[in-house]
Amino acid sequence: MSGLVKAKKYDWKDSNLALFGSDTEKSVKKAAAETEPAWKQAGKKPGLQIWRINKFKVETWPTDEYGSFYQGDSYIILNTYKDEDSDKLLYDVHFWIGKESTQDEYGTAAYKTVELDTLLDDVPVQHREVQHHESVLFKSYFKNIAYWKGGADTGFRHVAPEQFKPRLLQITARSRQQAQAKEVAVKRSKITSDDVFILVTSDKLYQFNGKSCNKDEKYKACGVMRELSSQRPKTEQIIVDEEENDDTLREFWEAVDAADQLVDDDDEDEYADNDKETRRVDPKLVRLSDSGGSLQFSEVKSGDIGMKDFKAQDVFLLHTSKELFVWIGGRTSENEKSNGIPYAHKYLCETSTPFLPVTCMKQGQETKAFRTAIAA
Repeated sequence: MSGLVKAKKYDWKDSNLALFGSDTEKSVKKAAAETEPAWKQAGKKPGLQIWRINKFKVETWPTDEYGSFYQGDSYIILNTYKDEDSDKLLYDVHFWIGKESTQDEYGTAAYKTVELDTLLDDVPVQHREVQHHESVLFKSYFKNIAYWKGGADTGFRHVAPEQFKPRLLQITARSRQQAQAKEVAVKRSKITSDDVFILVTSDKLYQFNGKSCNKDEKYKACGVMRELSSQRPKTEQIIVDEEENDDTLREFWEAVDAADQLVDDDDEDEYADNDKETRRVDPKLVRLSDSGGSLQFSEVKSGDIGMKDFKAQDVFLLHTSKELFVWIGGRTSENEKSNGIPYAHKYLCETSTPFLPVTCMKQGQETKAFRTAIAA
């Protein structure tokens, strides 16, 4: 966006989530009241709740923007549901890290996730999510996911029409379940015949259907158009088909060219590395222990792994090609119990997949995805 300094391309190996006891943690404690106002209604009934981190504070995210994430921000997502065999409330709590989120923001998100877990009596299963590499569970919460450049303060709600800078979304899909929308530079060169694109201007929403796009992309684009229209209700919606080559198509290209003059966008493809398929590898089990006075990782085995390999006195990391699971034994030390996510992050930073989703669970909380991974 014009006027914004381009952030350095993110390198997950440079990041650090083990911030407990650091200056970030102290800042969070100083800024937070004895009780966190944002948590007053957290987990009271089944459903999804989302908060955004802003300058060490937790802010409620508008429900009509659920599924929209700004890559300069970090978020906390709580899913509350009932146990199938009882009325007991269960929880999954995720913190999501945008690729240009600052260390202060994602460090605060990590800390506040632990705080929320404590508030809910340690019942939640904790998750770390990285932009473009989210878990299947995380994606299941949303009909559509859209990634926007910048932070939430540069979004639609905070900009007057006369100051609004156009934005271009690319919709890609392998299926209706795997479709996503990501913001790209507003340039003709970015618009291809293979996908669907949505151009957002101050008063119009254009949906451009490339002549080779698939029906799943069109379907998802319609949902994104509805959501954007709800955020900017006075905008006109226009459907453009590349195959028609009519006045509507010419109007669209004129709008793109006009937008290109207004927006100083870098043409770098920021997402190239993230769109690659994860290579299938055998699962690996790693034991984590501090019994010797310092944190130690030791590989237990790879390949055929079962519940018999997990011992209650230790913490184990199950490293798969799609996700890292942290299993906390019931007889582990208090230090080990409270630092599952930082331990996982420290371990992943030494691997070729530092961006993997992380799920942290206590003994007896084993998730369906975890059981599937050890049974595969």
